Amino acid sequence: MANKIRIGDAAPDFTLISTSGQKVSLKDYIGKKNIVLYFYPKDNTPGCIREACGFRDNYEVFKEMGAEVIGVSSDSLEKHHGFVKKHNLPFILLSDAEKKVRTKFGVPSTLGLIDGRVTYIIDKKGDVIHIFSSQFQPKKHIDDAINVLKKLADTPTA
Repeated sequence: MANKIRIGDAAPDFTLISTSGQKVSLKDYIGKKNIVLYFYPKDNTPGCIREACGFRDNYEVFKEMGAEVIGVSSDSLEKHHGFVKKHNLPFILLSDAEKKVRTKFGVPSTLGLIDGRVTYIIDKKGDVIHIFSSQFQPKKHIDDAINVLKKLADTPTA
């Protein structure tokens, strides 16, 4: 994809609707929190359930590290509501039904058919500091994000 975001790039702003009905913009978090922005293929599929539940099970860890977790897929808000309720997900899920945000970030598809699974760690300044892409290792997205945020917390600021 031509728009592919790389480490060091400023994360492109976007606004999408969350399952709570609120408009969520990336700019609302800049200067306040680090962001774990993860794109996933589809609600209620085995890998996506493992990934979402992994973020759920570690949500307090992310919060303690000053990060917000935001999940994005092209599923409808209606599907997201069921997914959130069924798996008791405490973090923000956004619907990108038209795949505009996915395109802005340059998230690839697998075999041209399945939406890709990519996690971006965005620091408080709004810069992308880490990207992990793996369709078939959903748990590694959570482990990677925690490790990057730990390193960020251990890095002295000037």
